[in-house]
Amino acid sequence: MKNNNVTILGAGLIGSLLAIYLKRQGLDVSVYDKRPDTRKTKYFEGGRSINMALSYRGWKSLEKVGLKDQVLPLAIPMYGRKIHDEHGGTTFIPYGKADQAIYSISRGKFNQLLVEEAERLGANLHFEHLCQHVDFRSGQITFESPEGEKKLEPQVIFGADGAYSALRMSMIRQIRFNYKQEYISHGYKELTIPATADGEFAMDPNALHIWPRGKFMLIALPNPDKSFTCTLFLPFEGTKVCFDKIQDDRDLESIFRNYFDDAYHLMPDLKQEFFRNPTSALINIECYPWVQGNSLLIGDASHAMVPFYGQGMNCGFEDCFILNELIEKYGDSAWNLVFEKFQKKRKPDTDAICQLAMENFIEMRDSVADPKFLLRKKIEAKLHELYPKEWIPLYTMVTFSDMSYSEAYAQGKLQEAIMDKVMADPLITENWNKLDYEDIINQMETAKAV
Repeated sequence: MKNNNVTILGAGLIGSLLAIYLKRQGLDVSVYDKRPDTRKTKYFEGGRSINMALSYRGWKSLEKVGLKDQVLPLAIPMYGRKIHDEHGGTTFIPYGKADQAIYSISRGKFNQLLVEEAERLGANLHFEHLCQHVDFRSGQITFESPEGEKKLEPQVIFGADGAYSALRMSMIRQIRFNYKQEYISHGYKELTIPATADGEFAMDPNALHIWPRGKFMLIALPNPDKSFTCTLFLPFEGTKVCFDKIQDDRDLESIFRNYFDDAYHLMPDLKQEFFRNPTSALINIECYPWVQGNSLLIGDASHAMVPFYGQGMNCGFEDCFILNELIEKYGDSAWNLVFEKFQKKRKPDTDAICQLAMENFIEMRDSVADPKFLLRKKIEAKLHELYPKEWIPLYTMVTFSDMSYSEAYAQGKLQEAIMDKVMADPLITENWNKLDYEDIINQMETAKAV
């Protein structure tokens, strides 16, 4: 592939990792991003971050290009959810087995590490280049840059330019391109719990903290500097507690004292941050085909999802891993075949994880505070312990394995139906320890066979 000239739109997490993969294949790679190079300017798109949660698929993709050991110092393991009730009490729900964790990592330093590795391998990065249009007949890209308009004709174009992809916008103008976007009713606001006066974490650093309150919630993920990045999820409008109803310091203090009082006392900069940081929207995007001429959409550009399963980045990294496998299999003269195989393989899986992310939002804000939900998780953990191959919790399949998302979704739905029957027993709280676990597994095997 020595002579292949490849252009990647977007130098974010997915675009940078894709550049690393393609450089390791021996390709000539150029990356273009509309933002300034944060290493050379004071530009910082602050206030919009939800910490990443690196899990098995992401680590596997980083390990393939030898980056796992470089990334580990930036990440903090979280072994479960710590649920905060309205009275300040907490409950810990493990994510999996004792040694299984997802890893909190903030976007900025992680992205910089990937950009620098791509450059080290020989990728050419161009910042402040806004893609205005892609002409699929000629294969020409038009950029607006500090030097004026630029036109390029690369052999191959990858759109790794996120949920508001310029490449996808050009594809939308083509015939028979299916596109659907959905904004959920909630937005989010980034906040902070700083380190304590003596420089320590204010809460358990090895958990993802959640304050579930029915129609809204607060979450917090740890950072290496002993702070927590918090994200407040509220409806934009129409309810008693929503962004529209918070007009001044008094409104904000009232909501936090009523619903998140233990967090409120750990957030000295709450009022400044709340009114300074933007209120951002959450979008789910589906489109197809991902291929047009010599161009391919990848990552959020093809399947943006809401952040509630922590799989957006992991899924995008897995895109890079699978694309790399297809390039290795079909070689340097088969981009059309590689692209076609890629979209057919990935589309069912990305549809599945997008749906799971939407469903997990309801679980996080509503169910995790319900004692019946905690019991359900306990029963599922017991089933997994007794029958580790026959019963794998959905979260484990998604987060701690590389089972295809669509297969995990299908198996999860079977297990959900069986657990609904188990939990329907009015005496389940008293009798859960006397359950016939073998019978539950037999039901599962019967359901699979149907």
